[in-house]
Amino acid sequence: MSRRCMITGKGVMTGNNVSHAKNRTRRRFLPNVQYTRLYSEVLKRWVSLRASSAGLRTVEHMGGFDAYLADTASSKLDPALRPFKKQVEKARSGKAA
Repeated sequence: MSRRCMITGKGVMTGNNVSHAKNRTRRRFLPNVQYTRLYSEVLKRWVSLRASSAGLRTVEHMGGFDAYLADTASSKLDPALRPFKKQVEKARSGKAA
């Protein structure tokens, strides 16, 4: 199980705790990644994914999950989300025709 956001790609970072005496000890900065479900209005179903709170805000800012998939290049999408992008594009082209 990776601690990586499927939307933004945010992952674990490392750094130091620094005490008042400037002693340094290694630590990990974990992203706020949660399991969540987003609804695809085009596919009419829920999609489960791991997303950070910043990733959820990104999706909302872009106008929803379908708009996020449509506006994001396939090369920038998480490999697990690419099949959903194809399904959304296919469903939208089928509706338009």
